[in-house]
Amino acid sequence: METGLQGKVAVVAGSSQGIGRAVALALAAEGAHVALCARRQDALDVVAAEAHSRFGVQAFAKSVDVADDAAVRGFVSDTASRFGRVDVCVPNAGGPPAKPFLQTTMEEWERAWLLNLRSAVSFAQAVLPHMQKRKWGRIVTLTSYSVKQPVPELVLSNTIRAGIMGLVRSLAGQFGRDGITVNNVGPGFTATDRSRSLLEQRAKNRGVEVEDVQRELEHEIPIGRMATPEEVAAAVVWLASESSASVTGQTILVDGGSYRGL
Repeated sequence: METGLQGKVAVVAGSSQGIGRAVALALAAEGAHVALCARRQDALDVVAAEAHSRFGVQAFAKSVDVADDAAVRGFVSDTASRFGRVDVCVPNAGGPPAKPFLQTTMEEWERAWLLNLRSAVSFAQAVLPHMQKRKWGRIVTLTSYSVKQPVPELVLSNTIRAGIMGLVRSLAGQFGRDGITVNNVGPGFTATDRSRSLLEQRAKNRGVEVEDVQRELEHEIPIGRMATPEEVAAAVVWLASESSASVTGQTILVDGGSYRGL
């Protein structure tokens, strides 16, 4: 499939590891230059070097806390100055801690809002003017299948990330005539450190082995396993491509069929 991403510029947040890293490399494989941000500069530099050496694209990496609005806007400005354009934006951030509702603190709720919802607002406000100039753009947020089907231990994520769906729908309606699409990808359990930590928490709560909890989980997933980061990245690449031009305001789940709703 011809994606039309050759020579375009993609901003990918949270791209030092896990799904964000897989997305950055998948976009680079399609010929897109990548601007990468996360909190760990050393890990970002490794991903940037891999994108450049494997795919011959330019890669810009900068340490950014996406909960910091000014830092996000500065990163996007630096990207536009460096490459002369911003075509694709993938807001992404690590999920809030897994814990029962009555054990959550107001500080954790505030941090979850800043990290997992306001950061997407910051990125969208920063990149949209650049996309409007070219009458073309793709914003693809990364959340979780919990926006459709809440996960018991993830009350912070269940609540805060659901707001992304409202943002996606709102922006899709406002900027479609500018040639800009806005969509969301919601991974289910994926083979990442985040999923591993959640399984460890479940095992600890029940006093059983992590491997037992994982087997039970995978038994409940219709495809019989967790997704890989690369499979999630493939959905993001398609939504960022020319082929998806008529798809906007949608949430695409990459969850192995775990969501049972209609």
